[in-house]
Amino acid sequence: MKQIGKLLVIGSIVLSLAGCASMTRTQRNTAIGAAVGGVAGSVLTHGSALGTVGGAVVGGVIGNMTR
Repeated sequence: MKQIGKLLVIGSIVLSLAGCASMTRTQRNTAIGAAVGGVAGSVLTHGSALGTVGGAVVGGVIGNMTR
């Protein structure tokens, strides 16, 4: 069962990266920042929904400002 979960995660990452091909640099940085921030917020708050969303928002803003 763990094997199926890992394959689903890897498959979703590959598909999401393929969708970024036509994005501008700013859009791509915002999406990456939101994803990293969401994961970091989730880890730091032990899976809290508020922490995950907050981390995604902060990461998206920082990614948007990155050149």
